[in-house]
Amino acid sequence: MYQIDFDRPVNVYFIGIGGISMSGLAMILKNRGFSVAGSDRSASSITEGLEKDGIHVDIGQRRENITEDIDLLVYTAAIHPDNPEYVRALELGIPMLTRAELLGQIMKGYDLPVAISGTHGKTTTTGMISDILLCSEKDPTISIGGILKSINGNVRVGGPQYFVAEACEYTNSFLSMFPKVGIILDIDADHLDFFKDLDDIRHSFRLFAELLPEDGTLIINSDIPDVLEISKDLPCKVLYFGSDPAKSDYYPEDITYDGNARPSFTLCRKTEDGVEKQRFTLHVSGEHNVYNSLSAVAAADLMGISRDVTKAALLSYQGTGRRFEYKGMMDGVTIIDDYAHHPTEIAATLNAARKMAKGEIWCAFQPHTYTRTKALMDDFAKALTLADHVVLAKIYAARETDDLGISSDTLCGKIRDLGGDCVSLPTFEEIEKFLRKNCRKDDVLITMGAGNIDTVGEDLLSD
Repeated sequence: MYQIDFDRPVNVYFIGIGGISMSGLAMILKNRGFSVAGSDRSASSITEGLEKDGIHVDIGQRRENITEDIDLLVYTAAIHPDNPEYVRALELGIPMLTRAELLGQIMKGYDLPVAISGTHGKTTTTGMISDILLCSEKDPTISIGGILKSINGNVRVGGPQYFVAEACEYTNSFLSMFPKVGIILDIDADHLDFFKDLDDIRHSFRLFAELLPEDGTLIINSDIPDVLEISKDLPCKVLYFGSDPAKSDYYPEDITYDGNARPSFTLCRKTEDGVEKQRFTLHVSGEHNVYNSLSAVAAADLMGISRDVTKAALLSYQGTGRRFEYKGMMDGVTIIDDYAHHPTEIAATLNAARKMAKGEIWCAFQPHTYTRTKALMDDFAKALTLADHVVLAKIYAARETDDLGISSDTLCGKIRDLGGDCVSLPTFEEIEKFLRKNCRKDDVLITMGAGNIDTVGEDLLSD
């Protein structure tokens, strides 16, 4: 594998530079003196931001973009071997790194790298830990898979001590990392276009846990079924958080919610002298964020950050873009946008919405990829029935070309079979027209999915 010498910056080209993680890594290298450019299939707010920061972006991926003066090419898991830029780089013998390999090499250079993994909650928890470090004036470097409001972006270049990054399991990319503190939030069936089954996913999370050195720490959710299969016999320290006091070092008591579904709870931490308790309040909604925050507090305690600072940081944490994000009001209808694209995430988001809704809950959902939708079809249908009304957009194909014989109409039928109210509409324009006609004052409308469904809410609010 090509090894970057960070003391000798070179010319680096990113295929897929418009991705949320790739753009962040590109900015980190630019700030360290590297010459950086890249390409993406289409222009976006991210590519426009990169251009403003002095990084040239080619729109469209073509052979001629890859020139002989490029010293290193970085590419994402979404790039196929027949990609013209990838093929041209092979012809020229240009060294290559995957996005994950680059992230791992960057991580090596920090005193305390923190990697946050899990099927759900990575971006939110990465944001929580980042804000705690920022509030404690620790000057962290941050690489996050969303727009963190406190830094108004997805990357922050800080000092050499703390590096906080998401650790995604897809294509086993998190196995290229070098964390000193590793967090496993949960393990669920997902990315079944890559993993064979849940056992295969669990095996990868075990390998991630084994990356931690003897002087490192694993922070893991004790609610994960058979959690000891993941955490036993590791050389590092292990801390558990979860709902069961008997199995957890950190656990909550007395969870309550305000009118916006924002939780307050008593955080309990086991110590040699007994149980230490402190009341916390979050600015982000939902019970799932109670458990995300437990892992963040455990990480902050490890780093010696004052509990008062941690408590204040979590209270002020505004979340990241597209995570139960309040967008505005349309004729008395509250519009929220959320990135949820897995049944577990959908259920968590709709349960949070139920705690705040005075009227009915509308969910405009855009399924993400055919493989995920087909593999988890029944779970999607069950989770979506938690809404009073579901409006389905066409499946967002992302990197896929085979529809596997399914469509949103298939999912719509499953939801109706369970007694849910659901329609499937072919265009965003028709979805917007339907919602405008049917939503009523005091209802909550959630645009949901990992594609571009968020534009529906934005269009409704701009009318």
